[in-house]
Amino acid sequence: MHHRLMAVAFNHTIVATRDQEAGARFLAEVLGLPAPTRFGPFSVVALPDGASLDYMDSDEVHPQHYAFLVSEAVFDAVTERLRDRGVPIYADPWHGTPGHNTNDGGRGAYFDSPEGHNLEVITRPYGSGGA
Repeated sequence: MHHRLMAVAFNHTIVATRDQEAGARFLAEVLGLPAPTRFGPFSVVALPDGASLDYMDSDEVHPQHYAFLVSEAVFDAVTERLRDRGVPIYADPWHGTPGHNTNDGGRGAYFDSPEGHNLEVITRPYGSGGA
């Protein structure tokens, strides 16, 4: 029996938060994306590639990691928006070194969302070059 390969693309994930409106609004504003929309019980942040992060209210929030590949210009805009909000950025996922890193010949920064998720913006995919 022959199975055809089918294209696979990431579509959405559910992000647990104690305040879905605030969490979704924070992500959309910081990344410079359109305002969140409602879909059923979710506050949805749509990404330009068609995927989405669907925020859902929850009494229990287990910190997750979400990383976003962005252009150099968007990286500058994101880190400026975070500075304006007083949200610190870090060069490492453990938040030990303030500022950003220069991994793979690009730049990367980690920061916390209001609900405690560890968010990351990078300008080059991991393993794409540089030190």
